[in-house]
Amino acid sequence: MNTEIEMQSFTASDGLTLRYVVDDYTDPWRTPDTLVLVHAAMGSSRRFYAWVPHLARDYRVVRLDQRGHGQSGIPTQEQMTFKRLGKDVVELIDHLDLDAVHLAGSSAGGIVSQSVAIDYPERVKSLASYAAPPGMKMGRQDYNGWLAKIGSKGLAAFLRETIADRMDLSQVEPGFVDWFIAEAARNKVESLARFVPTVAVVDHTADLHKIRCPTMIVAPGADPIHLIDEYELLRKEIRQCEFIVYENLPHNITDTVPDRCAKELLRFLKSTA
Repeated sequence: MNTEIEMQSFTASDGLTLRYVVDDYTDPWRTPDTLVLVHAAMGSSRRFYAWVPHLARDYRVVRLDQRGHGQSGIPTQEQMTFKRLGKDVVELIDHLDLDAVHLAGSSAGGIVSQSVAIDYPERVKSLASYAAPPGMKMGRQDYNGWLAKIGSKGLAAFLRETIADRMDLSQVEPGFVDWFIAEAARNKVESLARFVPTVAVVDHTADLHKIRCPTMIVAPGADPIHLIDEYELLRKEIRQCEFIVYENLPHNITDTVPDRCAKELLRFLKSTA
């Protein structure tokens, strides 16, 4: 993004300060639904910048910096649990003085969003999950190996070495990779060292039937991290599930084809109205 957007904040019930951005270009005489976006590991609210123009005319868009990411506070080891990540989203909804919101997440943010729909079904009007299987536990990556490389080489160097696993470089504009890596490197390594192992052990498969809201699952068809069969579990277990595959794309579809993802989400949201 070319300019810094002023962030708002609230204090989670465990005392950590969390920050978020509100993008609202809806007509001032109506009360729009709110859409909360939850970013991936090593990301921040800024990674959804290209989504905002597509969505904020019809919905109040709220982009959260998850704990340990972006401008949110760095949690202690005791403050980093998976249930806490979902509770952060619910406490943001409470802070906004809302009963329920539409919820969309990318990768680890999608897994967190799934957990909110499972544990707090009354707070979620609809769920959209991008590049997020029922959990990272079933993935083919060595997450401890990731962290070791990040610790020895630095986050920027690690991402540059593995960028082809994350996005189709033929579909991104010149300069995007440098921006993507620089944005990720704004996060503290010690926070990622707590966040990644916390999410890496999660598997929602047994609880997916508890998701009752309209749901859209968007899976990357050439994901080197998760097999398509892992994404198919979501289609099989969630009652109201629209399942879409973006063929020939690796994991980071929300960054590689953000306009396509955002337009898909807008269509889905309007179909649930």
